[in-house]
Amino acid sequence: MLLGLAGFPPLLSECDTCIMRQNFSSAAKWEDIVGYSRAVRFDTRIYVTGTTATDEHGEVVGVGDAYAQTRQALRNIEKVLQRAGATLADVVRTRIYVTDISQWEAIGKAHFEFLGEVRPATTMVEVKGLIDPRMLVEIEADVELHPAQTVS
Repeated sequence: MLLGLAGFPPLLSECDTCIMRQNFSSAAKWEDIVGYSRAVRFDTRIYVTGTTATDEHGEVVGVGDAYAQTRQALRNIEKVLQRAGATLADVVRTRIYVTDISQWEAIGKAHFEFLGEVRPATTMVEVKGLIDPRMLVEIEADVELHPAQTVS
């Protein structure tokens, strides 16, 4: 283990080769209330928090339409991945939370349209509700980058 001053792990300012953590915000109103980031990049890994079908103004897109909401959530994930130096092709796992599992085929169709070639490990589970009752789908994504894809 690399040690810094006083025998403790080094601060980022003490080490040019330390793994860097980057937080990415979407400016969603809930980020400041709850204290989270849309995505966190740590070395070659990116973790995208539960992402819903909101537009750039924080409004829910596709109210009542699970397929449209899944597409919008995946577009939002794609945008933050681009900012973090990745693409949907780098996704290794998704978790899909849905308020009505009977809509699984529509949700799965949208997931396939964005990630069908990638085929990440995925889980779809029904939940009682999401943070806004108009939201039907929330998706998390985990990314693993090739070590050559360094933090930009």
